[in-house]
Amino acid sequence: MTLAALNNELHQVLSDAQLVATRLPGLPELELWLLDPANLNRAFSSEETQQLLDQPPYWSFCWGSGLALARWVLEHPQQVRDKRVLDFGSGSGIVAIACAKAGAQQTIACDIDPQAQMASALNAQLNGVSLTLAADYFAVTGDIDLIIAADVLYDSDNCVFLEHFRQRAPRVILADSRVRDLQHPCYTRLNTLQGQTWPDLGEPLAFREVALYGNND
Repeated sequence: MTLAALNNELHQVLSDAQLVATRLPGLPELELWLLDPANLNRAFSSEETQQLLDQPPYWSFCWGSGLALARWVLEHPQQVRDKRVLDFGSGSGIVAIACAKAGAQQTIACDIDPQAQMASALNAQLNGVSLTLAADYFAVTGDIDLIIAADVLYDSDNCVFLEHFRQRAPRVILADSRVRDLQHPCYTRLNTLQGQTWPDLGEPLAFREVALYGNND
């Protein structure tokens, strides 16, 4: 897993794009390999637009909910310290890295996208922590103390996992900037966090408000 290999994956979507080591707004403790903002300051051809829609390199962004949840983890290390944590839909690995930094006994970055796994590994290396990579949530064995996830509820198909999460782990923490009124009897809104996608996509200000949910078992 090398930076060159990950850049090559990015070039399949945007031929002139590059990943750059980036400090995050409001989260100076961590650094990620993210899409160079300069690559967004131009018009895209119709072919590039279609490629972005077909193969979005979401792992090359730090999404607002992930940034907010990572900040929350670092401010509440007791939530993860000495625990075996699974980060579901880990993307760039930002939340998993925060868990490792906060003293988790083991952090599993779980994502079905091989490019996301590669990004998580390189970002973990950049931050001097170790992650366990997993492609299949259902193939992860052993006890899990905490399942944590950011921006997975926007896809209604993922709501089936809400019940499975609470059966698999005694504690579940979710962050989402699109779903601010989760209607589920076993989950409670805990807080409202502030987050921002980086590089900045010019999202509406409302999407910088991130709902934090936890299971109430």
